Amino acid sequence: MTRKRTIPSVGLPLMVALALAFFAFLPRGFAEAPPGGTNTRVVSDDAGQKLLVDGKETMVFGMNWDYMPIGENYNYSIWNQPDELIEAALAREMPLLRAMGVNAIRQYAGIPPRWVRHIYERYGIYTVVNPLVARYGYTLDGVWIPSVDYSDARLRAEVKADVVALVKEFRGTPGVLMWLLGNENNYGLSWTSFEIEALPEGERDAARARHLYSLLAEITSEIKRIDSDRPVAMANGDLQYIDIIAEECTDLDVFGVNCYRGISARDLFQVVREKMGIPVMFTEFGSDAYNAKEMSEDQEMQ
Repeated sequence: MTRKRTIPSVGLPLMVALALAFFAFLPRGFAEAPPGGTNTRVVSDDAGQKLLVDGKETMVFGMNWDYMPIGENYNYSIWNQPDELIEAALAREMPLLRAMGVNAIRQYAGIPPRWVRHIYERYGIYTVVNPLVARYGYTLDGVWIPSVDYSDARLRAEVKADVVALVKEFRGTPGVLMWLLGNENNYGLSWTSFEIEALPEGERDAARARHLYSLLAEITSEIKRIDSDRPVAMANGDLQYIDIIAEECTDLDVFGVNCYRGISARDLFQVVREKMGIPVMFTEFGSDAYNAKEMSEDQEMQ
């Protein structure tokens, strides 16, 4: 049986993503990184909910950041390059992010703990570590599965073991702000099985979703057992399946959402507050960087 942490098999949309926005308070400037691991907690009081990072009320201004040279594609990883190249890239990019006011970046599983620590201690920028939970496929027993079946017991066990191993790898690493699970996995629920096909057509999507969110709930519990110093969030595609999420993911600390509603989030905060009672975090929010109709970068929309 083979365990393999996978990377997306399709290119993610290029986007400007001023995301990961927590509604709390941001201390002025960037304080020097304290020694030891990072302690992050979501707390509630009469004023509402807020994020405490090492005891300080913090508003997170985040960026879905990656580094991809011209001519490369989704198979490229900056973290597989020589240290000199990585250090040079970070030395160019991180000060630019800080100048924008960014204090956190979102990174898919694959970034080594030492670079999370480096980014934090050198530039004062936290990292939200994001295992994708088989969002773009998974390799099981040497076989690539492009559309995973979240009801499969063996696959669930393997995916969960991957995330547990990742959390243990990062245990005690300064700069890890929180754990983020998946990336709008609710938009990839397309597998078929005898169990699913036996259901009325109108019930099949919800049945698939329940298998997904029950797995996320199990992973959340495992993360909390290993790492009690950081909250756990998910990156859901808008509010789809919010009722199932509320039933299954009762240990979730933060509702992360990829939200493209236009100029207003409308009822998003109210719905999450009423159904789950936890804070909302924008895990994606922005404008496509590429205009497919004109086959060019879309600077005006950005």
